[in-house]
Amino acid sequence: MYGNTPFAGADDDGAAPRLTADQRRHLRRDLANVAAQTRDLLPDEFAVGLELARGANGPRATVAVQPPVGPAVSAGYTPEDDADLRIGDDEQTDLAQGLAASAALQMKQAMGTDHSPTAQ
Repeated sequence: MYGNTPFAGADDDGAAPRLTADQRRHLRRDLANVAAQTRDLLPDEFAVGLELARGANGPRATVAVQPPVGPAVSAGYTPEDDADLRIGDDEQTDLAQGLAASAALQMKQAMGTDHSPTAQ
């Protein structure tokens, strides 16, 4: 009956790696840096948030942007290696720039072509 649900057949046997308090603090700090860089690239009307959760395969980090108009965009980050859970500076910059660009594009597409540009 519940064969297509995400929890069907999933046993919590502890196989997914868990973060230590130190690892969680470092990863949250890296996520906060990505969110701050994204906020710096966008006007104040864009809402930026972050989440650090435990997924089925280990830690799952998400940074999301809600444009003033249009759907939200998000970037998920799942560390490849349990030993190195940090997000490097270059990767943080890439994530922030990609999120900002995607959010701006979502807003532009949601606005359509009915509006005339403010400046030429």
